[in-house]
Amino acid sequence: MDMAAIDRFEAGRGRLASLAYRLLGSATDAEDAVQDAFLRWQAADRERIDVPEAWLTKVVTNLCLDRLRSAQARHERAVGDWLPEPLLDGDPMLGPADTFEQRESVSLAVLTLMERLSPVERAAYVLREAFSYPHAEIAGILDITESASQQHVHRARRRVAAERRGGGEVDPAAARRIVEEFLTAAVSGRTERLVALLTADATAVSDGAGLARRLLRHRTPERIASSVRAGFRPTAAKRRMAGGSPAFHITRLNGSPAVLAVVGERVVGAVAFEVSDGKIASLRGMAAAPRIARLGAAWAHHEAGAPVVAW
Repeated sequence: MDMAAIDRFEAGRGRLASLAYRLLGSATDAEDAVQDAFLRWQAADRERIDVPEAWLTKVVTNLCLDRLRSAQARHERAVGDWLPEPLLDGDPMLGPADTFEQRESVSLAVLTLMERLSPVERAAYVLREAFSYPHAEIAGILDITESASQQHVHRARRRVAAERRGGGEVDPAAARRIVEEFLTAAVSGRTERLVALLTADATAVSDGAGLARRLLRHRTPERIASSVRAGFRPTAAKRRMAGGSPAFHITRLNGSPAVLAVVGERVVGAVAFEVSDGKIASLRGMAAAPRIARLGAAWAHHEAGAPVVAW
């Protein structure tokens, strides 16, 4: 392959990776899909490709759809038993973030909700909301009619809106203050204060650091507060498991406030928060090594500043 063809692909790699991440919810799988697209680009008769960007978008989208439709994916990503891979704000794989719709489409909450869409609905929604493709182009990418594209996007928007917590964007500074107060209460064991900071219908889900066979869920403020208090209580066993005494930093993952547990420069766990009407509506705890690997690599090169709390 000539250098011009390689350069043409590399110029669009970031956009393709962002598209694949939104479709798959996994940075690792997204990178694999983009690399598969590169191999197809190498093998293609490029002189017959009129618009390379459109051709590559279609290839990546369909590679992702194949993954979403596979028997293994259906098993692994069963509704209610899957969490997306979190990314530190500023990660180029998060892609376009100029509009509310673009930022919303890559939030952990929406990535999770999109698991309830069909693969085609998910693709149409992402292409429209995150990348502003007209329905005529979406139809060509997905090999459907323009009216079908409109219907898929309409259904996807309706389903996401029906289950989305909160109404609009939350002021980052206000959200950080709430999370910082929650973290302080968690470390000090103030259960009543934790309950007060949660909405009445708050939910929490955790991957159990990869040790549990299924996701761990709590659906009342009292159960969530009890679990959080236990999780943040320092013990010798936890220090051994983490490889040291964690320091807790507040940052942002996929546009939402989050707490990272860091030992040295190594991220050992993350909790992402969804804030609504001045309270915490949901928590997502992630500590399984494969899920936080890219996050940890990014954090190692991040100017973190002083932790909010340390054990």
